[in-house]
Amino acid sequence: MDFLKGFILQSHDGNLKTSHYAKEYSDLRMKVSFGMGMSARVPWISFTAQGMSTSNGFYPVYLYYKDVNRLILSFGISETSEYSGNWSDEIQSSYPKVSEVIENPARYGASFAYRTYTTIIQNGSVTFLNDDREIDSEAMSVDLNEILNIYKGLLDIEVRNENSVTSTGLFYLESQLEQFLIENWESTPLSKNLELIYADGELTSQQFRTDIGRIDLLVKDKKTGSHVVIELKRNQSSDDTVGQVLRYMGWVKEKMSDQNVRGIIVAGKYDEKLDYARKMVSGLEVFIYEVQFSLKEHVKN
Repeated sequence: MDFLKGFILQSHDGNLKTSHYAKEYSDLRMKVSFGMGMSARVPWISFTAQGMSTSNGFYPVYLYYKDVNRLILSFGISETSEYSGNWSDEIQSSYPKVSEVIENPARYGASFAYRTYTTIIQNGSVTFLNDDREIDSEAMSVDLNEILNIYKGLLDIEVRNENSVTSTGLFYLESQLEQFLIENWESTPLSKNLELIYADGELTSQQFRTDIGRIDLLVKDKKTGSHVVIELKRNQSSDDTVGQVLRYMGWVKEKMSDQNVRGIIVAGKYDEKLDYARKMVSGLEVFIYEVQFSLKEHVKN
């Protein structure tokens, strides 16, 4: 569990880089975050299955409340999007919420605490305590593997359920398109003139909450600072989408006092109705995404 000790130390030094951490652990995707642009109040390490992400799913996650030196191994729940599946009723009734373990947590209070550790940092070394007793790396590995096995067991049930989101292929949902854009923002044409929005080191652009619904992505123009509402459609869009974008643009204009708010629709196909509607609306653009697939022969040495 050396990566965990390194994670704790890095949480306090202001370094946000994560490229030196492993990308997988126990056949799950491992992702580390210390914040973007500035240090997050709650750095984390998540372990997600195929088709899930930290912004859309449920997954085991280490949450480090560094202001009180508490590390929680938790049954995590995404705050950005409401995923169709969730931890079992047994888990939700058996374990306390993070908000019951950490007083007024900055974030992730709805997740459930599986194990709670106190961290002690001395002379560049980290010691973990559980119930005021020092716990070694082997015991912490056991805790992590236990929650990962619980997670995998629940996923087996999800996959066997023909109606579950997990079994029907999340690649084809708007949420997957949304996550792809976030993770690859700098390599998309959108990043040339637009930038994602962060607050306290945490991304706020994704699934931006309003009192009339959630905006898929809310970003800013790099030059003017004005907001841009982005609506995502995995397949063919229609003129109905224009109304949806205009509704959110109107909300931003009034509630955020942005007279120059614009809109963008990102879709898999272009619809003639959408084209006619777009021509009558100023400040609205349309992008069509393309997915490329390649196959390479594996050459053995």
